Amino acid sequence: MDDETRSYDVVVIGAGPVGENLADRARAGGLSTVIVESELVGGECSYWACMPSKALLRPVLARADARRLPGLADAVTGPLDAAAVLARRDSFTSNWNDDGQVGWLDSVGVDLVRGHGRLDGPRRVNVATPDGGTVRLTARHAVAVCTGTTAALPPLPGLAGVRPWISRDATSAKEAPGRLLVVGGGVVAVEMATAWQALGSQVTLLVRGSGLLPRMEPFAGELVADALGEAGADVRFGVSVTSVTREGGPDGEVCAVLDDGSTLAADEILFATGRTPHTDDLGLETVGLAPGDWLPVDDTLRVTAVADGWLYAAGDVNHRALLTHQGKYQGRIAGAVIAARAKGEPLDDAPWGAHVATADAAAVPQVVFTDPEIASVGLTLEEAERAGLRVRAVDYDLGNVAGASLYGDDYRGKARMVVDLDAGVLAGVTFAGPGVGELLHSATVAVAGRVPVARLWHAVPAYPTISEIWLRLLETLRG
Repeated sequence: MDDETRSYDVVVIGAGPVGENLADRARAGGLSTVIVESELVGGECSYWACMPSKALLRPVLARADARRLPGLADAVTGPLDAAAVLARRDSFTSNWNDDGQVGWLDSVGVDLVRGHGRLDGPRRVNVATPDGGTVRLTARHAVAVCTGTTAALPPLPGLAGVRPWISRDATSAKEAPGRLLVVGGGVVAVEMATAWQALGSQVTLLVRGSGLLPRMEPFAGELVADALGEAGADVRFGVSVTSVTREGGPDGEVCAVLDDGSTLAADEILFATGRTPHTDDLGLETVGLAPGDWLPVDDTLRVTAVADGWLYAAGDVNHRALLTHQGKYQGRIAGAVIAARAKGEPLDDAPWGAHVATADAAAVPQVVFTDPEIASVGLTLEEAERAGLRVRAVDYDLGNVAGASLYGDDYRGKARMVVDLDAGVLAGVTFAGPGVGELLHSATVAVAGRVPVARLWHAVPAYPTISEIWLRLLETLRG
C-alpha cells in the first residue's frame, strides 16, 4: 500500500488495443512508456466485444452457408450445440484472463500499472492501485487517453433495478435466455439478435426507426431484417420502450411497456442504444475539461482544448470513428506523432501523411457479421450527396456473379459503389451478402488509395470468385 512516484516519457491510460498500439509505437520510437489499466489488459475488444461476439457468430454464419449447399444442407438440419459454441467463445477470451497480453507488453518494453488512473493536472496521472496504494506518474512528453466508451442506457424509470443486458452481458452470457428482447437497430443489436436467435433464444428486436443499420446503405438493413425474420426473430419497427420492470425478484421475467401501450415479456432485455465516452472519472476537470465529455482531437490525435499540446486521445473516446481497427490505426499514428515531436523531428502531416489519421474521415471500413454479412467503406450515397459531391451510385445484384452462385444456392446480395464523377475515383463501396467481409479490403484500398476508376479496369478479378463483382460494377458504370 506504499505510495510511489515514477516518471516516463509517455503515460497511456487504457490498455485496450488502442492503448496497446499507441504504447508500442511510442516505445518503438525510443520513448519510455507506461500503460495504466483498471480491468483486463486487452480491453473491451478482447473480452467483451469484437472477439467474443464474432466467436458466437462464426458458427451461425458457417451453418447458414452450409444450408445453401446441396449435399451438405441435410447434414446441418439440427440446432447448434450452444454449449460448444459458448466454450469456443470462452477460449477466444482466454477465459477472461489477460496473462498473454501482459506478456506481450513485457516483450515490447512497456511497463504496466494496474489500477484506476486519473489526471491530476498537466502531464500527471495518479493511479489508485488494487492494494489501496497510489502510484503517481509524470509524463515528460505526453499523456494519451485511450479509455474508450461504455454502453449508453436510456433514462427509463427503474432501469437499473431491472439489471438489463448491455453489450458486455450479451457477449459473455453463460447460456441462451429463452426469450430475449433486443432494443436498438445498429450493429450490436443486429449481431446479437443474429447470434442468440441461432443459439436458441426467441428474439424480439425493437427498433425505434424505420430500418436497421441506419448509417449504412438502406439495402443493407433491409436484407438483414429479412434474414432475421426468416430465422424466426420478431423484428418490429417504429416502436420505443417507455418502461421496464422485472417481476418476481432478481430472476423473474422482464416486462417491457411499449409506446403504443402494449407489453412484452422476456427473460432478458438487451439495450444496444449507443455508446458514451468513458471519461466520467478521469480527472478531466484538473486540466480544464468536463468529466463525461468526448475528447475532440486534431488529425494528429492531440486534444485541441488543452494548452501546450501534451494530451492525446485515441480510439472511441475522441468520437472520430468508433471501431476497434480505426482506434488501433489512431494509436499507431499517435504513437509515431508523440515520438517525432519528442525528438524534434518534422511531422508528415499533409493528408495521408505518416502523422495524420486521414482515413478516419475518408476511408473507414466496417463489417457487420450478420447473415448476410454487410461490408462498407467510405461514404454512402446519401453522405456523399450531403458532402456536395457530384456522384453516381452503381448497383449490381451479387447473386448474378458466378462466384456467388457457386458459394451457395439462392445467394442473395447486393453491391453498390459510389463514384465521385469529378475526381474519377470511388467515394464509397458497400457489399451485402454471404462471405462479403473478405471483399472489403479491396474496396478499402481503392477508396483510401483514390485509385482512378480507369485504372480499376486493369485490376482483373479471378474467375470464378465473388470478387468478380468489381468487373460487373465497372461494366454497369460504363453502360
